[in-house]
Amino acid sequence: EVQLVESGGGLVQTGGSLRLSCAASGFTFADYAIGWFRQAPGKEREGVSCIVSGDGSRYYADSVKGRFTISSDRAKNTVYLQINNLKPGDTAVYYCALAGPYRDYGLVTRLSLNEYEYWGQGTQVTVSS
Repeated sequence: EVQLVESGGGLVQTGGSLRLSCAASGFTFADYAIGWFRQAPGKEREGVSCIVSGDGSRYYADSVKGRFTISSDRAKNTVYLQINNLKPGDTAVYYCALAGPYRDYGLVTRLSLNEYEYWGQGTQVTVSS
């Protein structure tokens, strides 16, 4: 059974930083991607970043480039999302999700929600002004 467990969210002030973690288990796909998504109150869920197995290629939404960094520790089967210079607009529930085995590399790296079949329960990030 695939399991994704997020942690690391919390309440931070504007300009602060957080590192979110996504512990993944229960799969043996050779070709997969793990992505981070977020959903703010009253808004649709949007893709933030993903990292692809194999060469570890990383992709980011334009809105977060320069402030968000995705990384992975394969020994721990954990993917991280470092968020710097947090803004109130970053307030959301952050989810990690797994696309595996992925069918369309382009859609996966463009963070298409439908390509990600497995989801974690989310972790709340709240940024105070």
